[in-house]
Amino acid sequence: MIEILTARELDRARRTGALVGDILRRLCERATVGTNLLEIDSWTRDMIVEAGATSCYVDYSPSFGRGPFGHYVCTSVNDAVLHGRPRDQVLRDGDLLSLDLAVVLDGVAADSAVSVVVGDARPAESLALIEVTERALAAAIGAVGPGARLGDVSHAIGEVLTGAGYRVNTQFGGHGIGSTMHQDPHVSNAGRPGRGYRLRPGLLLALEPWVMADTDELVTDADGWTLRSATGCRTAHSEHTVAVTEDGAEVLTLRSA
Repeated sequence: MIEILTARELDRARRTGALVGDILRRLCERATVGTNLLEIDSWTRDMIVEAGATSCYVDYSPSFGRGPFGHYVCTSVNDAVLHGRPRDQVLRDGDLLSLDLAVVLDGVAADSAVSVVVGDARPAESLALIEVTERALAAAIGAVGPGARLGDVSHAIGEVLTGAGYRVNTQFGGHGIGSTMHQDPHVSNAGRPGRGYRLRPGLLLALEPWVMADTDELVTDADGWTLRSATGCRTAHSEHTVAVTEDGAEVLTLRSA
């Protein structure tokens, strides 16, 4: 189902997006060397409850996961790139941490992800991975607008990633979002311009380029959820929920202070 939001629903989506962006900003500020991933999950739960929102993840049980996710935020570290299930792991200096969060507030969902390097160490490879996913995300947002095709958005992402020398995995990508977290249309991270669904005002898209340093192959962790690079290389993931407007695109999950 492709859901088109009304003006009133879009106002609610803005509030949800602002909440997601604020929680991610606060998590990034608090996640330091010595932080346990289970602490991050606990902080997330408390912030969601305080806001009167609902987690999209706790009871989430799709075909690609093993049972309900059971946690409030995805915490992917280093070679983990997607669906990182929080576990008893302490962050170290130089770790690359990706956080992915989706909540529902007043009946509308928003979804966003951010990758950061923890501590004082600044590994060049990690910074490059983060930069290219953020640049691909910006390109995708720039391709969104009324009348644009879904392939234009996918192509914009793929061009940035492949242009930087990375291989693109198309098993997982972006998606429509609205009253529920995962909806049609699927937004691949590679595509052909001028093809696919024509974007309409009121459509929400969660755009999420992700990349692995030297492979496009994934392996699933023993927890049945966490997806890692097949070679053990580092990874990064960036995501925003974006509304198609009459004039172009509006990013709903900005992490402004």
